[in-house]
Amino acid sequence: MRPGTLRGHLDGLILSVVEDEPLHGYAIMEALRQRSDETLDVPTGTLYPALRRLERAGYLRSDWKTVGGRKRRSYRLTAAGRRTLASERSEWRDFARVIEGVLRPGSATGTA
Repeated sequence: MRPGTLRGHLDGLILSVVEDEPLHGYAIMEALRQRSDETLDVPTGTLYPALRRLERAGYLRSDWKTVGGRKRRSYRLTAAGRRTLASERSEWRDFARVIEGVLRPGSATGTA
């Protein structure tokens, strides 16, 4: 997948993977990779700034936890994050429908 493909969609993807349970950064990267059948490989230099941005916006809340003797910051969805995720999903469905209509073979209207 081309690097620019995620532009504009990363926030919704992150919010989606923390929807059901709090996850730390590496687990978020792994969830994105697994849910995309190993297609999405979001680098840490992209993920962590996005997590901080989403937290500043009030869509995520983080807590420090010690797991196996290591401190990890886990992120969970807030009520505002749930509303934003619902909006992201709706916008994605609309966008995908429009693009599919244009890219579908034989979708030309016949006007020249």
